[in-house]
Formats: sequence, C-alpha cells, structure tokens
Amino acid sequence: MFIDSHCHLDFPEFQARLPEVLANMKSAKVDHALCVSVDLPDFPNVLKLAQDHPHLYASVGVHPDYEDTPEPSFDFLVETAAKHPKIVAIGETGLDYYRMGDRSYESMEWQRERFRTHIRAAKSAKKPLIIHTRSASEDTIRILKEEGADQIGGVMHCFTESYEVAKAAMDLGFYISFSGIVTFKSAKELQETCKRVPIDRMLIETDSPYLAPIPYRGKTNEPAWVAQVGEYIANLKGIALEELGLTTSSNFFKCFQIDRDIS
Repeated sequence: MFIDSHCHLDFPEFQARLPEVLANMKSAKVDHALCVSVDLPDFPNVLKLAQDHPHLYASVGVHPDYEDTPEPSFDFLVETAAKHPKIVAIGETGLDYYRMGDRSYESMEWQRERFRTHIRAAKSAKKPLIIHTRSASEDTIRILKEEGADQIGGVMHCFTESYEVAKAAMDLGFYISFSGIVTFKSAKELQETCKRVPIDRMLIETDSPYLAPIPYRGKTNEPAWVAQVGEYIANLKGIALEELGLTTSSNFFKCFQIDRDIS
C-alpha cells in the first residue's frame, strides 16, 4: 500500500537490525523502498541490498554534501546505471548551500559542476534524477532548466521549499516527495505547500535513518514509518489513506520507470 521512495538502508544504523527493519516494513504494508546512494565508496552496499531483496531498488550518485570523496564521472554513472537493472535513478544529486558558511558563492562551483554531470548522465542513461536542494533552490531550478532535465524528470526529494519552487519543478516533470518533516508542528508553510501539490505529482519517503515523523521524532527513522507520513498527508489533504497510498505508489513506479515484475 505504501512505498518509501527514499531511504539509506546501507547506513550503519541498520547493519545490526536489517532483518527487523525489513519485517517492520512488511507489517506496515510498505511494499517497496528505494535505497539511495550518497557516495561511491558505499555504493556497492546500496546495490547489494537491491540485488539481494526483490522489493528494494537502488540509485547511483554522489550527494552534494560529500566534498572529500571520489568524484563520479559521466561515464561511470551512465555505465553503472545501464549495467544493473535494479538501479532505477541517478542521484541523489543537487545543491546544498546550507553549510557554506563564510565560503564564497564561487567556491561552491564544484557542487554545480557535479550536479551538471549527474543531469547529463541521467539524460544519457535515460534514468530519472533524485534531487537534493537546500538553501539553493534558485540555482537548482536554473541548472535543471539549463541542462534540459525536463527530458528525463525525477523527484525533488525531502521537499522543504515553497510552493513556487514545487511548481517550477513540477513544470519540469518532477515529482515532489514529502518526508517526516511535513508532520512537524513547526512545518506550517510546508504543510500548506503539501496541500497544494496535486496527489498525482506526489511521492512519500522517510529519508531514514533521519527525520522520523511524529510520533517517532527523535528516534532512528526506518522505512516502515513512511506509513505515518502517508497518514498525516491524507488527513492534511482530506482524502482516504488508501487513495494516498495507492496513488503515491503508482506515482513511484511511473517516476522511476519500474516494471513491477522486476527482480
């Protein structure tokens, strides 16, 4: 009934309890999850999870916060995505100026170049993009437009921006994914944005092990709890929970071009 469109099951928090986490998913009717790559050294673990479990998928890419890490080349991203059918997306990629501190705008050019490499690879591989953006929405949308990302689309993951940014992304063919943040009492503006995003352009996620939704806030998040995100959004939008679950699940398969029988 639910799909966690973005999680990090390869992270250390899950190593000792992966069977329990997967069992919790099943109990919560979370049928599938996308395990998202954040750097190249750990990518083999992400891929192995997807290959070992039919209901898990993988992406390949390097997160914009990972500065001191091997840089992904265009050729590596394209060839890796083509080689493994369980890899359904390029990313997560994007821009994050939140921790820029005293550094200049020019000093962040490495992020923008990495972002462009991922977009170009996604277009070549014909795989959708998983976009991370924080304190950088203007540049994120600009570069997506400049690089023709509308040709491939994807998802704006863990969305926390304004409705105007959501609309710009949707106009480029992107889905908007909401995490446990939308359940937070402090997230009033995001909740209003969520109300305005059409359900047929929406995904839900945990970004686990981070950002556990209410009532689990402060605990280690896990994919089973995407059901709480879905329940909150269904109530927020005044729709049936089953409709929210089925529609966002259908959106997931469309966004990531997944044959439901893939294994």
